[in-house]
Amino acid sequence: MSRSLLGAAACASLALFAASSNAAQPDPAPDCHVVLYAMPDGTSLDIAFSSEGRLRWRRPDGTSGAFAVAGAQAGMSRLGWTDRPDGHVVKLGDCDSVSFDGAAGQRVPLIVREVRFQSDGVELAGRLVLPPGSAHVPVVVLLQGSEHDSALNFDSLQRRLPSQGVGAFVYDKRGTGASGGQYTQDFDQLARDAVAALAQARKVGGDRVSRIGFEGPSQGGWVAPIAATYADVDFVIVAFGLAVSVIEEDREAVVKNMADHHHSTVDTAKAMALVDAADALALHPTLETYDRFAAVRDPWRNESWFKDVRGDFTWAILPVKREEVLALAKQMDWHTPFLFDPLETIARVKPPQLWVLAQDDLDAPSAETARRLAQLRLAGHPIATALWPHTEHGIYDYETNADGERTSLRQPEGYLALLADFARATALRPTYGTAALALP
Repeated sequence: MSRSLLGAAACASLALFAASSNAAQPDPAPDCHVVLYAMPDGTSLDIAFSSEGRLRWRRPDGTSGAFAVAGAQAGMSRLGWTDRPDGHVVKLGDCDSVSFDGAAGQRVPLIVREVRFQSDGVELAGRLVLPPGSAHVPVVVLLQGSEHDSALNFDSLQRRLPSQGVGAFVYDKRGTGASGGQYTQDFDQLARDAVAALAQARKVGGDRVSRIGFEGPSQGGWVAPIAATYADVDFVIVAFGLAVSVIEEDREAVVKNMADHHHSTVDTAKAMALVDAADALALHPTLETYDRFAAVRDPWRNESWFKDVRGDFTWAILPVKREEVLALAKQMDWHTPFLFDPLETIARVKPPQLWVLAQDDLDAPSAETARRLAQLRLAGHPIATALWPHTEHGIYDYETNADGERTSLRQPEGYLALLADFARATALRPTYGTAALALP
């Protein structure tokens, strides 16, 4: 496994938060309104932390908005991740009540168990969240993408899955939030941590756990299959992850960027030569490698296509100066396995897998992953895929402005239900919104 110049690059480097146009957030102060509410129409309303002094609401159908908790605009919701009003009004009552567009919601008495557990000598902080009652339920162990944020604070699936009758175990990966250790992108280490989290979820959940498995979003899509080969699990869910290497992810993203901006095959070939040089620098961050990279980059800096060479991490390497290389290599050496090809590992996973892909994903282009998974499915592996049209990383519908920049609006209807049904081993429905399903 190689060590990297820019480990932050691995798998859609800001994961779900990149899809939402949100920067990494500091751990927020506790807020008693960050809970799940039962609404009069039989659905639910989840309130989660957001950014800039706001909270975020989410409904089971995928709609979402953010609202300020104080000031003149308190409670006035903004559409998705835009700054435009959406007409919804959220009024916070005491810690057990909320009003959404005039409908009163009451806090759902979820069963929450805070835990600390060990993995390879590092103490990790976790939380088991179960639906009310004593019924047996499946439990989803929630892995994370490459973000540095606290999953305990920001992963809303810890409540949204219980709203569907499915338990969730969420934890801060090492080096983030309330967990100890150093941040890493070593997939094998993260997989061992996931196995430890699964064992803790089983222990704390006891007799209520009927089935248990992993959900790996973004970078977690590389980690979850590895973990599933180390532990006895009932299912694996990968959301907007990849069946190709980190290097291939970046290359596919550059190709897509160039095609989306209608550049010629000649210019695309130049861009890929530039990517070759950037890849070499990521793998071997020395001054000699930098000089070879700069010799390719510098003559093309003013070409019209140069600004559109984005990829997943090439964009971060392009502006690097010679005097920065060694310091950056040391600072961002997060043990990213750039050349790890996950296909063999995915093929060794025995329990059923569900891969949920975004058709227009710029961070983790899904076409080659979908093709590889189809080959495994045709070879008899229990792999289902769901491909959502007009969605971006994070499985988000989006809008595009005049400059080509995307802003997330909502998750598509059926996304949450699909995750819950697969965890329950329920026969999947013929349709989940507009997703194209391919079943074993």
